[in-house]
Amino acid sequence: MLWRELMGRLLTREVRTFLAVGGSGYVVDVAAFNLLRSMQAFAALDPSVARTLAVAVAMCVTYVGNRTLTWRHHTSGNRRREVGLFVLFNIIGFGFSIATLVISHDVLGLTSRLADNISANVVGLALGTVFRYVTYKRFVFASPVPDIPSSDNPTETAISHEVQIHTTRQTRTDLPTREVPVA
Repeated sequence: MLWRELMGRLLTREVRTFLAVGGSGYVVDVAAFNLLRSMQAFAALDPSVARTLAVAVAMCVTYVGNRTLTWRHHTSGNRRREVGLFVLFNIIGFGFSIATLVISHDVLGLTSRLADNISANVVGLALGTVFRYVTYKRFVFASPVPDIPSSDNPTETAISHEVQIHTTRQTRTDLPTREVPVA
């Protein structure tokens, strides 16, 4: 029962949707990677070239999926900033995949297609997925923090802040109302 409760808390709708979008991106990523690795033009090149191109295609799929499904209610108001951060964090997350591929392929000498897939598409992708979820949620698709007006008059700022908080808070109708005198 403890395991089920823990999984229920961890696998929220947001996490499940993020993983489903990521799963779609993963399928595109792996298919493109293997397609490119099997093409004669890419066979002689380092596998990180095919990996880079596959990630670029998958990145387009996951941006659209996360924007329209996972965090559709979180509008940043600045799409250019959102896309820029998405690309930046994807490149960093991609670095996990490239690092594990380079270590496996070039350092350890595990050069089979299976070894390339395990290092890049299992180990590296898992590390990158955790990094991406945290950074997308915190920075890319985060809801903007409402501006609190500043004023030279502390009383005016406090009242304005209280009005802003009151208008964003849900009103409970089952509680008696209480009037608070304003100084």
